[in-house]
Amino acid sequence: MKKKIFFVLAILLAASLFSWAGEEKPRLGVLRFTNHTSAGWWSASVSDELSDMLASELRSTRAFQVLERKEIDSILYEQDLSQTNRISQATKVRMGNMKGAKYMVAGTVSAYEEQTGETGGGVSLGPISLGGKKDKTYLAVDLKVIDSETGEIVDTRTIEAEAGGLGLGGGLSLGSFSVHGSDYQRTPAGKAIRACIIYCSEYLACSLVNGQDAPCMKKWDKMDEKRRERTKGAIDIK
Repeated sequence: MKKKIFFVLAILLAASLFSWAGEEKPRLGVLRFTNHTSAGWWSASVSDELSDMLASELRSTRAFQVLERKEIDSILYEQDLSQTNRISQATKVRMGNMKGAKYMVAGTVSAYEEQTGETGGGVSLGPISLGGKKDKTYLAVDLKVIDSETGEIVDTRTIEAEAGGLGLGGGLSLGSFSVHGSDYQRTPAGKAIRACIIYCSEYLACSLVNGQDAPCMKKWDKMDEKRRERTKGAIDIK
């Protein structure tokens, strides 16, 4: 009898594992970031870089199929070119296989704050001037997940990050500024940006893959509750 029960349980477990393995990962496309703050480093190129950064972090979770959307025109051009006589038959791209994104993810930088204190010293690193300041940077990103079939907003969340350390002292040249620059990544602002993007990817992996009622959501709900209480505490209505 025990052997039969064990055999049945083994079959059920194998069936559940097979079903889980056969499930398709959610297909995501990442839109360009927008900015609602007065951050002096913001530009159109930074918008693209943050989008690329989030797509990379989402891909690294291995929880999603991350689809290219920012360079979609280039992909379509390559497909069209492949149908001409200029491309060999052996290397032609087959049409009709491009995957559609179930969800589109949009991000908005909704808050950016820097607290700076002089410590003396300083050094210049390319376009960035480090003036020996102790700096703490806070960043908040509003995430929005859109069902591409219905246009419905299926999830929203504000993700925060904070970092401290040596900060920007004199300024930076926006013409050559990049959030991917090694000099900038070592600053509190660079660290806060990277941390916030990583948190965004981890939240989406929990929310879209495991579901809103999953145990992993407790962490994010607790963080969001603290954010709300802190925001309400800053409002003094007399």
